[in-house]
Amino acid sequence: MNRIAFITGATRNLGFSLAERVAQRLEPSDTVYLTGRDAVRVAESVRRLSGARAQVRGEVLDVSQHGAVEHFAAVLAERHGGVDIVLSNHYTRVQPEENPVEVIDHYVETNNLGTTRVLRSFAPLLRDGGRLFVVASRAGSLRALAPALHARFQKLQSLDHVDRAICTWRDEVRSGQAAGRAWPAWINIPSKIGQVAAVRVLAGQRRADDLRRGILIAAISPGLIDTGASRAWLDMRGAAAPDEVAGPIVDLALASETDEHFYGELVHVGRQPDPFGAVMASRSIVPWT
Repeated sequence: MNRIAFITGATRNLGFSLAERVAQRLEPSDTVYLTGRDAVRVAESVRRLSGARAQVRGEVLDVSQHGAVEHFAAVLAERHGGVDIVLSNHYTRVQPEENPVEVIDHYVETNNLGTTRVLRSFAPLLRDGGRLFVVASRAGSLRALAPALHARFQKLQSLDHVDRAICTWRDEVRSGQAAGRAWPAWINIPSKIGQVAAVRVLAGQRRADDLRRGILIAAISPGLIDTGASRAWLDMRGAAAPDEVAGPIVDLALASETDEHFYGELVHVGRQPDPFGAVMASRSIVPWT
C-alpha cells in the first residue's frame, strides 16, 4: 500500500526540513502533504524541496480555523483511505516584547486547539504501522511548571478536558490573573504542557489497540533549535539547525519496529541541548512529573 505522510507547519524551519526528509526517504508511489496557512509560502516550499523521491503535494491548511482540519482529514480519507505518518509541527511564535494578553487568543487557537484538532481528526485515519507525532518541547513536562498548577493537567480524561484546561489558562492570561496564580511569563511553557497532555490523553484511550496494530503516538522534544521563534528567548550556543533535528525525528517515524516504551510519551531526539540547557540522550523519555 502506498504510504501517505502529512506535515503541518511545513513551510519553514523544522517543518520544512521534516517534509523534505520524509519526501527524500519515501518511495515514488508515496505522497507527502506539505501544509501551511499561507498559499504563497506553501507553493514556494514545494519548489524549494530538494531530492524528493515521493510525490509532494502542497496544501493550504490553517489549523486555527474551525473546521479546516476536519475538512482536510475528510479529503485525505476520500483520496487515500487513511494516512501513515502525521507530523503535527505548526506553531505561531511570540516575542518577548509582545503582551501575552494581546496574543494569547491566537496563540492558543493555533498551537493548542489546532493540535487537538489534528489529533481528533487524524488519529482515526492511522493505518497499521502508522505514526502520529506532535512536535513539542521538554518544556512540555510538568517539571517546568509550578507544582501548585500540576493538578490542572493531571487525570484529564479526554481531549475536551485538555481543551478546557488550556482555555482556562488562556482566560487567566487574558484577564491579567496568570502571574498571581503562578503561571510562567513565557506562554510557550503552559502551551507545550497542553500539547503533551493531549498526546497522553489520546494515547491512554487508544493504547491497547494501537500497539496491537503497530501504531506509535508520541510527543517529540526536539532539543534546542536555532530559529526565529527561540533566538529572542534562549541562549543559542550549541543549538542545532532544523535539518539536523529533522533526521532523528524522521528516523523514528520510519522505524520498522514500534517501541512501545515510547507510546504516549514525550520523547527527546538528537543529542543537542534542550531548551533548559541539559543534554539528554537520543530517544530518551522526558518524565511527565
